[in-house]
Amino acid sequence: MKYQVISPTEAKDLQARGATIVDIREPAEFLREHIADALTLPLSEIQKGKALPPVSLQHPVIFHCLSGARTQQHTDILIKAAHPHKVMLLEGGLSGWKQAKLPTIEDKKQPLPLMRQVQITAGSLVVIGVLLGYTLGTGFFLLSGFIGAGLVFAGLSGWCGMANVLAKMPWNKIK
Repeated sequence: MKYQVISPTEAKDLQARGATIVDIREPAEFLREHIADALTLPLSEIQKGKALPPVSLQHPVIFHCLSGARTQQHTDILIKAAHPHKVMLLEGGLSGWKQAKLPTIEDKKQPLPLMRQVQITAGSLVVIGVLLGYTLGTGFFLLSGFIGAGLVFAGLSGWCGMANVLAKMPWNKIK
């Protein structure tokens, strides 16, 4: 089965006519900001075999993530999860939707996305390591080096220890 990539304005029009928009981002991402009336079905659940809840077969299913990259990388899994529906992908994901000036539902009380938390934490630790290295002793430069090495490892392996630790923090528990 094939899929079609559609613009945010096309997706909005199709949604108004009965299409189902499915957000494949993780629950915390969805709770922070999402498209009104979109269903949440995280990619991690789809990869475990979870299928769409019953939705009208007369209308297409439009999948999206934040930028469109996850949906593009996993089209085969998404098509299988949506079978026998016609499958569409939202061009640019939620970011494209917002660029088109289409409305979203945002809850700023929800935690920042985990990758942003990692970036803030890692960046802060690097800056602290550099500042302490210049003011208190060169041994503190090792902190910056350790964080940099951890980021390289995370990029190469796909496993990020800092993200795993941050995910367990109380502010990241979904209520």
